[in-house]
Amino acid sequence: MAEQRAAPSIEEFRAEAIDVLSAFARRRTGEGARWEVGEDRVSVVAERSEGEAEELAALRRYRAHLVEHGLGWVDGPTEFGGRGLPPEYAAALRELESQFELPDDAYVRFSVSTLTPTLLVHGTPEHQRAWLARLRSAEMIACQLYSEPGAGSDLAGLSTRAVRDGGGWRLTGQKVWSSGAHYSDVGLCIARTSPDKPKHAGLTTFLVDLDSPGIEIRPIRQLTGGASFDEVFLTDVFVPDERRIGGVDEGWPVVVTSLLNERSAIGTEVGVDEALVQRLIDLARHAGDPADERTRDAVAQVVVRAWAARLTTARFLEGGGPPGPELALSKLLATDLLRTMSDVAADLLGAAHVADTGEWGTYAWSELTLGLPGLRVGGGTDEILKNAIGERVLHLPKDAR
Repeated sequence: MAEQRAAPSIEEFRAEAIDVLSAFARRRTGEGARWEVGEDRVSVVAERSEGEAEELAALRRYRAHLVEHGLGWVDGPTEFGGRGLPPEYAAALRELESQFELPDDAYVRFSVSTLTPTLLVHGTPEHQRAWLARLRSAEMIACQLYSEPGAGSDLAGLSTRAVRDGGGWRLTGQKVWSSGAHYSDVGLCIARTSPDKPKHAGLTTFLVDLDSPGIEIRPIRQLTGGASFDEVFLTDVFVPDERRIGGVDEGWPVVVTSLLNERSAIGTEVGVDEALVQRLIDLARHAGDPADERTRDAVAQVVVRAWAARLTTARFLEGGGPPGPELALSKLLATDLLRTMSDVAADLLGAAHVADTGEWGTYAWSELTLGLPGLRVGGGTDEILKNAIGERVLHLPKDAR
């Protein structure tokens, strides 16, 4: 656990962070990767079918490096290994990380950006002491066990049951589209504990060990060829009551908190990656006509909208309070920006977008295009998020139920 230090100025912190990052990885040349240098993948989710173990090992080394140098949880509480600095310091670190060749952090995005802040709100002191530091360091990797075959957007309509059994619960049901379940240690699972209550009122959340007897995990092959999502089958899985997050039949607020944090993470960490924007600029220079006003305008729109999305989310998060329903807009902005980037790349590449010519940096854009549907569903579909904005932010009349 990093010892508490006096708060540095933001300039001092940035200099400190640069030293720590430089000790682990090389700084990117220019604003992004040079054309025809290094790997040419264009993806925003960890979808590898090969090399996943190596990537996870590299990411764990990086997270341990950050913890060792007091950057594992910049704005986290000091009693749980955090640095206790304001949120703008954490934002500064994220900005600097984008300038270095670092391992893909998508493997721990749920653990770090979603589950950790959820446990700060709904976890007991024992939960927080046991898990927060381990989640931040990637010693423990988590996923969510929410969606079901018969309850997608209507999450509260789930049918997985949890029945009391002595000092714990027996869980039986099926979850689907669980990102990273096959490499995760634990899953935040919501189950129905009181079938006789209204659907939002009879749910309870648990942190389930994924190596428990009765759990079967089946990866789902995707359009990209990868398998980042999984089906998870629970058959009479025993979960001790101390693994319950929140009160009995009070799981829905836990889920709402986690979804708000997930949308915040997607808005801040996925959709406005400067390196990805730079890759599109490089593609336009290579495959487009510099004199073509339509191409120049399309790329300029991406750059402007990326900055607008980043600044909008930063404004929502000012003050460091818990994320609110307006974060649904950040997620929409992020996925819409990625869709626009995909469209621009497809327009620039033509047939090379769907037929691999072997040329560096061209066909790679197809992975982004094929992975977008999953990202637009994760954290709430576009339609659900628009409803949330209309009802909870703009206070428009609700749809007839």
